[in-house]
Amino acid sequence: MRALLSLAIGSFGIGMTEFVMMGLLPDVARDLLPSLWASNHEQAIGQAGILISMYALGVVVGAPTIAGAVARFPRHRVMIGLALALTLFNALAIVMPTFGQVGLARFLAGLPHGAYFGIGALVAADVLGPGRRAQGVAFILSGLTIANVVGVPLGTFLGQQWGWRTAFLVVTLVFALATLCIALFVPEHPGDPGRTLRSELGVFRIGQVWFALASGAIGFGGFFAVYSYIAPLVTDVAEAPEWAVPITLVLVGVGMTVGNLLGGVFADRDLRRTLLAGLAGLALVLVLLALLASSIVLLMGLAVLVGLVSSVLAPAIQTRLMDVAGENQSIAAALNHSALNIGNSLGAFVGGVTISMGLGFTSPAWVGALLALLGLGIALLAFRLERRPVVRV
Repeated sequence: MRALLSLAIGSFGIGMTEFVMMGLLPDVARDLLPSLWASNHEQAIGQAGILISMYALGVVVGAPTIAGAVARFPRHRVMIGLALALTLFNALAIVMPTFGQVGLARFLAGLPHGAYFGIGALVAADVLGPGRRAQGVAFILSGLTIANVVGVPLGTFLGQQWGWRTAFLVVTLVFALATLCIALFVPEHPGDPGRTLRSELGVFRIGQVWFALASGAIGFGGFFAVYSYIAPLVTDVAEAPEWAVPITLVLVGVGMTVGNLLGGVFADRDLRRTLLAGLAGLALVLVLLALLASSIVLLMGLAVLVGLVSSVLAPAIQTRLMDVAGENQSIAAALNHSALNIGNSLGAFVGGVTISMGLGFTSPAWVGALLALLGLGIALLAFRLERRPVVRV
């Protein structure tokens, strides 16, 4: 249990570094884009959303390449190296002075993300056994979801009070603690000496892997379209004070924590229904959010549902990828995070575009609902085609 908790500390740090930027976008835009902020707040916030996309791009690039390259090495040593890299790269955000340099720091910080979760999920799945694989995945992801209850709101509050870089100082300290705990408590766990990057990349010849990636990336992009701009949704649309932003983030995090745990149980029982119901439910909740966000009470209630429904999907998508990937388990487990962060980048980008076009801060919710429905359509097509022989591309 100490080993799993050590890994969860690292996933807590990842959850915090990935999502804390979303609550601090106005502060970051004000600090790093002062001229644009002075002339147009909406455009400045929309452009600052690029920092979210840069982190997500790092995950997309790093997840398959790092996970595939290290598959043959002992997993406990790999986890130490990944935690150390997360510590160092997040520290860069504390000291980089310009918008472009902070963007580079965010890209680098995203590189180890997918491999950390992917290899950690394999360790957890082995510990809990074959009948509880999705619950093992959910345990590692629990650090990420708990970060949205505690770490992200706390980081947002500290960033609002003492500057947004303070939040990344806390993140760096969390990763330093995770590195120490993994080194002390995660036992030796062998890799697969026969696996190489080339052999792991063979996963991309499996058609169902592409369907799983597409449904996860596009469908989950609906969540990120809204979550990326939660701060202006609270302060501008609902006209609530700034201190309501951390509270709303706590509520999203509570929903994510509950949804993650439920998703692990549901996915072990019926993976297909969990995935389809999660995507359909996400689309419905985002439509309600777009219609009712002007009320802070309704906004906060829907924030819980948005977090819950979206996080039901995460264990289901990762388990689905592991199911269809055959022997390419290391890279498949990591590819889930490529998919989710393509969704992160896509949602943040499209949401920022609609805001910059003057369509208002509720426009990302409408876009998010559309993305969720597209993900649902892809998943339905994948399950229908699965009855046929496996398609390789």
